Amino acid sequence: MISPDIENINVTSFGAMPSPEALHGKLPLTDSASETVMKGREALRRIIDRKDKRLFVVVGPCSIHDPVAGLDYARRLKALQAEVADTMLLVMRVYFEKPRTTTGWKGYINDPDMDDSFRVNVGMEKARQFLLDVCEMGLPTATEALDPISPQYLGDLIAWTAIGARTTESQTHREMSSGLSTPVGFKNGTDGDISIAINAILSSAHPHSFLGINAQGNVSIVRTRGNAYGHVVLRGGDGRPNYDSVSIAIAEQALAKAKLPANLVVDCSHANSYKKPELQPLVMADVIHQIVQGNQSLVGVMIESNIVGGNQKIPADLSQLKYGCSVTDGCIDWETTETMLREAHQQLLKRP
Repeated sequence: MISPDIENINVTSFGAMPSPEALHGKLPLTDSASETVMKGREALRRIIDRKDKRLFVVVGPCSIHDPVAGLDYARRLKALQAEVADTMLLVMRVYFEKPRTTTGWKGYINDPDMDDSFRVNVGMEKARQFLLDVCEMGLPTATEALDPISPQYLGDLIAWTAIGARTTESQTHREMSSGLSTPVGFKNGTDGDISIAINAILSSAHPHSFLGINAQGNVSIVRTRGNAYGHVVLRGGDGRPNYDSVSIAIAEQALAKAKLPANLVVDCSHANSYKKPELQPLVMADVIHQIVQGNQSLVGVMIESNIVGGNQKIPADLSQLKYGCSVTDGCIDWETTETMLREAHQQLLKRP
């Protein structure tokens, strides 16, 4: 018997959640969405294995808060993919969970109504519907795995996963990554330390056993075989970038010392652009230049992009939200994104 004086003394309630199986039954994976996910994952694995010379580009809003604007963005990105397909694989950034240093909006899953009502069951269903819609367009998706339970609800619709700078060092996230069905990019620490990302790759490549949930929502012992497609994401740290050729060479040496393949992804945002979204094109141009000059370790980039540039605070009256503008980190606008990717495409046609 649970004593209220000893257990859960700071818990006010337990709300019901549908099981992953129930949500999959309500919003089943369609044949077209499944094909998009499978082809996206295979293309990413081929790029990482150097069987495909293209660069993969994880691009999209810092976070999804308006599914209408999100699908508008997805349609634009899908059309652009057709133009640059010879040199780049575009993967839409679809982030639903936002890590917070202190407080703030925690993302579409946790608070879909953006009013602190925290209808997580509604948010999870809406998130799955959004991913289905994007995948049915033929556009692969990427997300950050923050909550270790969410992949059971959404993982069948994801092609690439990031583990953020705040969680790369977490044993829970390393164990979870060992069982994910996607390639996983581990970001260096917020202080710029790459060693935690390397240790995360080594850890997640091994089998693990840990507590989780199964498709029926039952607490289970999850046993994994390990994930062979972990790689480093360089996002800068302590206000300093780490995408320059010297930083890339140092990262390559660290991976070689750990006997890991030299697979590097550069996040054009965060400390690499000094948190100034308008600097992301300069970061991208530098990375593309290194590739054209013969660098073999750079396999991908990340870009924070939206329909409208910058960001906005969440107003009390949600009808005042600016359409297509981020409510979390600042983004570049769509026109800049198009220019950035088209210019990169033209340069990558010259690569050796």
